[in-house]
Amino acid sequence: MYQIITIERQYASGGNEIGRKLADKLGYELYDRNLLSMAAKELQIPSMYIEGLEETHAGGFLFNLSKTPLGGSTGGEQSMSEKLFQAEKRIIEEAADKGGCVIVGRAAGYILKDRENCLNVFIHCSKEKRIERAIQREGIKASGAEDALKKNDKRRSGFYNSVTKWEWGHPAFFEICLDSGKLGIDLCVKTLAELAERQ
Repeated sequence: MYQIITIERQYASGGNEIGRKLADKLGYELYDRNLLSMAAKELQIPSMYIEGLEETHAGGFLFNLSKTPLGGSTGGEQSMSEKLFQAEKRIIEEAADKGGCVIVGRAAGYILKDRENCLNVFIHCSKEKRIERAIQREGIKASGAEDALKKNDKRRSGFYNSVTKWEWGHPAFFEICLDSGKLGIDLCVKTLAELAERQ
């Protein structure tokens, strides 16, 4: 049985909802947006001050990381982005040690790449379906929905690619990629739950 499931996702693909429902179905702990507040607590900084740094392609921080091993020292004083990433990395590793967890985003699959009991998932969907979901579920105005998709996907992929040296969404780096638009949220959850339980 997979004790750890990581989920990377396109914006408005339903990846967060799939993660939440999957955690409920398996009785696993869910780590998604709560990772930010946990990291903020560890850093003793109000989460409102670091929310903008979450999965952000922040040039200086990511440029430095690209020159060093994941989690390595960049020399000198760490930026807030780097401190945030290191705190989240520690939380992710501690969650994996306990097992029974679903982790959404944060390059968790790469961080835990050497764990045999980890299932790495990528959720994607057509642009049309994501625009529809962004409007209906994310509260984005129709006129700005396509731009929101581009902006958020660029932010996530920039963060992921720079931190991991892997290509965000490339099937070579995930055990399974699911089209939530064609399959639907519930079938994605069912499929992942069955995979987790059969390992």
